[in-house]
Amino acid sequence: MNSNLDIARKDQSQVTPTVTIIVGPRERFSHTQESLESIYRNTHYPFDLVYVDVCTPLAIQEYLKTQSRTKGFTLIRTDYYISPNQARNVGLRWVLKAAQSQYVVFLENDVVVEPGWLTQLVKGAEETGAEVIGPLTCIGKPELGVIHNAGGATYIVDDIKPDGRVKRRLRQKAYLTGQAIAQVQDQIHRIECDYVEFHCLMARTDVFAKIGLLDEGMLATREHIDFCLSIKEIGGKIYCEREAVVTTDTVGIADNKKGLEELFGTNPLPDFKWYDLAYFMVRWSNDWDRASLDHLRKKWRLSEDSYFKKRYKIIGNRRRELLVKPLVQRLTWGHGNHHLERLFNGLEQWLNNFFYQRHLKHRARVLAKQGISGPQPDWLAQEASIASTSIDDKIAA
Repeated sequence: MNSNLDIARKDQSQVTPTVTIIVGPRERFSHTQESLESIYRNTHYPFDLVYVDVCTPLAIQEYLKTQSRTKGFTLIRTDYYISPNQARNVGLRWVLKAAQSQYVVFLENDVVVEPGWLTQLVKGAEETGAEVIGPLTCIGKPELGVIHNAGGATYIVDDIKPDGRVKRRLRQKAYLTGQAIAQVQDQIHRIECDYVEFHCLMARTDVFAKIGLLDEGMLATREHIDFCLSIKEIGGKIYCEREAVVTTDTVGIADNKKGLEELFGTNPLPDFKWYDLAYFMVRWSNDWDRASLDHLRKKWRLSEDSYFKKRYKIIGNRRRELLVKPLVQRLTWGHGNHHLERLFNGLEQWLNNFFYQRHLKHRARVLAKQGISGPQPDWLAQEASIASTSIDDKIAA
């Protein structure tokens, strides 16, 4: 590490490090108030806050305006839907321009924080010199205490074939996913790891001078893996501070779903309003999911192996878990029906495409009205060039 930077950080450690929290979208807007109230109720460390309002419905928009005036945080509203990484960069540009914060926290708008969370993150970063640090992230309701992410391992291996060809393969393993905090008390301590997730993630502001802004080609999924690979590539350290706890109010899938069902007999669904549907559909659209996986694979020169084929195959799974399956369960009085689920899956695919195409048309109208022409930002060009290849074609490739 640069010796001058070490000296500067040592000098900074004599004063209270400054922090700006950037709040942006996860997948819906209905948890906005619960999340924001928890930040101001449970954060005992001084902070500034930048809230990126991604074209929220009127009720949420007015709530955020009122809270911004009352609490004095910066509110930035976009004219159309943008992805989580795009929203993070909106806030990050503001933070970098202000040049006042030593740390920046990315926090999603469905996250509820527990008392002392930020104090613990800053303490962990200062004591370890970590470039990136994240908390113990739980899923569902805070009172359940079910772990979603406690850090994880991820790395790229070179698989050399007998004929000399090299296949670069991505490996990833999450720690403690689906387990209750009460079951693993002996493991609730700070660890060094390869990745933490963007539900809540704190980074040193000066690291962005080395890696640039967040990659806006990562539209929907694996953006935390891409970011943490970039941090490791420059020799940065990543930690999970497991004594800092936050909870994301999202639907459990895979090991999260399994853990919730084994512990409580059910997979609790987040509160979902009709006004959440449009952004949820765009944010988890087939197009954004597929483009993100394609971009990650090409950027890091990764082989399209089982890691990617598995994820291409389950594109749309979050929409099915939150929208289709609960509807089928309700209509069949909890019994389920495979044929009905297949029918609704087909209708949901049509609905997803409808909302995504509507988003593209709205965005085009806004940009035309603003007179934007010529070269597009990278993320606009990425979205505009999304291939129409079907998911089945990707799996067969």
